[in-house]
Amino acid sequence: MSAWLVAHGAAFRGAAFASVFLAMAMAEVFLEVRPLRVARRRRWLHNLGLTLVNTAVLRVVFPIGAVSAALWADRYGVGLLHLVNWNPAVEIVLSIVILDLVIYGQHVLFHTVPLFFRFHEVHHADVDFDVTLGTRFHPVELLLSMAIKLSAVALLGASAAAVVLFETLLVVTSLFNHANVRLPDAIDRALRWVVVTPAMHAIHHSMERADRDTNFGFSIPLWDRLFGTYRARSMVSPAVIGMPDHQQGALQTLRWMVMLPFRIANEPPHPARSGSHQGAA
Repeated sequence: MSAWLVAHGAAFRGAAFASVFLAMAMAEVFLEVRPLRVARRRRWLHNLGLTLVNTAVLRVVFPIGAVSAALWADRYGVGLLHLVNWNPAVEIVLSIVILDLVIYGQHVLFHTVPLFFRFHEVHHADVDFDVTLGTRFHPVELLLSMAIKLSAVALLGASAAAVVLFETLLVVTSLFNHANVRLPDAIDRALRWVVVTPAMHAIHHSMERADRDTNFGFSIPLWDRLFGTYRARSMVSPAVIGMPDHQQGALQTLRWMVMLPFRIANEPPHPARSGSHQGAA
């Protein structure tokens, strides 16, 4: 199984992404929590356009990904996990848990360091909350994230199979917990012990700073509970999603998202534009 995962890792992740994206998009049609403020076709065009840009940038800057880093570490016996002869299943679970902790720490860091948040702000600037938000990140943020991930994989000595499973888990949970869906309260309360749910993560996208600095987890909710950043209440219908300075969602084009971190201080966040309006479709 491990050899198959390594050999077909890209196809496995791609199939998982497509399947969960489609499932969440269909669920949003029937289980929508809040009406979109910006037309779906417009948001999807720009959010998914940014995803395509990110894919191209990552392939150019990091032609070898995290799986290659894991194979290199295995070849040369680099990493903490090589100090003990672990059972393969235990090693995979340990790797996924530790790498998820690294992503949690990275997320907190991106909210704490102003320079990093300038890039992460692109993710939070969206005035709507749906499955495409799980793919909306600035290219520089993803480059920083990839550098952190490659370093973590090498230092940990995670196996290639564990990395494939971790990356797949990360992408599908990001799609799931950004979905604009309502789960029954009993199911949501049970699920959020093992996975970050949409109601839990929506709090993190509130315009209120106190809410935004909670629920940093993407996959495993344990870290928020352990480090005191967990906010228990569900945000099914928050007053406002997004950032205070970026509430004109219809102006958030692909170009705007790419250029947002490079704006000059005190520069208007949106160009003056008359007659612009928003509406969901």
